Amino acid sequence: MALPNFKSDIKVLVVDDSAVVRKVFSEQLSAQAGIQVVGTAPDPYVARDKIVQLKPDVITLDIEMPRMDGITFLGKLMKHHPIPVIIVSSLSAKGSQIALEAISLGALEVIAKPSAAYSVGDMSIQLAQKIRAVYKAKLPLKPKAGNLNRSLPGIQSKALSATTNKIIAIGSSTGGTEALKHVLTRLPRNTPGIVAVQHMPAAFTTSFAQRLDELCQMRVKEARDGDTVTNGQVLIAPGNFHMIFKRSGARYYVAIKKGPLVHYQRPAADILFKSVARYAGANALGIILTGMGKDGAAGMLEMKKAGSINIAQDEKSCVVFGMPKEAINIGAVDHVVDIHSIAQKAVSILETL
Repeated sequence: MALPNFKSDIKVLVVDDSAVVRKVFSEQLSAQAGIQVVGTAPDPYVARDKIVQLKPDVITLDIEMPRMDGITFLGKLMKHHPIPVIIVSSLSAKGSQIALEAISLGALEVIAKPSAAYSVGDMSIQLAQKIRAVYKAKLPLKPKAGNLNRSLPGIQSKALSATTNKIIAIGSSTGGTEALKHVLTRLPRNTPGIVAVQHMPAAFTTSFAQRLDELCQMRVKEARDGDTVTNGQVLIAPGNFHMIFKRSGARYYVAIKKGPLVHYQRPAADILFKSVARYAGANALGIILTGMGKDGAAGMLEMKKAGSINIAQDEKSCVVFGMPKEAINIGAVDHVVDIHSIAQKAVSILETL
């Protein structure tokens, strides 16, 4: 058996109070190509010492631990020693809310902690993919003061008063929770209906949508099968389900389906974008944000061919310039825009549709 190449492998530190989780993560992650678990820690105090000693590239972090909770530790870590962090959280409502708080503090990804029906071993490949995604990723930009204010000036538009047939479709992944929040909190309450796919585990999208609803001028909810796409509302695809955009007469609505993984994802932006191309065409505006891989690129190209105008987040402001880059490379994008300007650009485009 070949010895691991510590100089080229991604060095991972596993922080979890469960000895079983630490053992299985160590074994199975180290079996993945290009990844080596260089150490484990049962709590943040041990983790602190091992970070200094082992200099890991990525940390997987449980958020419910003894001696110091993961949120407190993460806040200290990002302040004094920023490093890519993947949160491993329970599927409970409390766990998902805490995980979202962790993302706001700088964690880049979240993965569901195994349940009886979903073993630690089963999640090792998915976790390995996320480790590769956040490795060398740019840590999220610090939010500017006032960006979560509901009464945001400067993006109101009288031209948006008659937007019945217009819609916006958004796709995002790694780093996308903060990017999506950045865009949505800057849009006026009379913005056309938005359908959005953010790669997240099941159960987490409920808390994510609820948090966005508290921050945005638009209403935000986790989509349910048959929900109408209407002005002033954002529908977030539920975790582990695809969201398909449909039309019945003058009514736009969504269907929520299981279906196979697409680009290893469910929900997948490609599924959403291709359905938007079919049923909305030139009435649609597409936005693709930070994320690993190429999900959304092909679907966005279909949208463009159907007459939509598409925006991609620029490389400088992306945590991972994967999905936007793929869409740009195949000619699916009309405008490449910094995250701080996407909302304003979207509004100006909608005024011309």
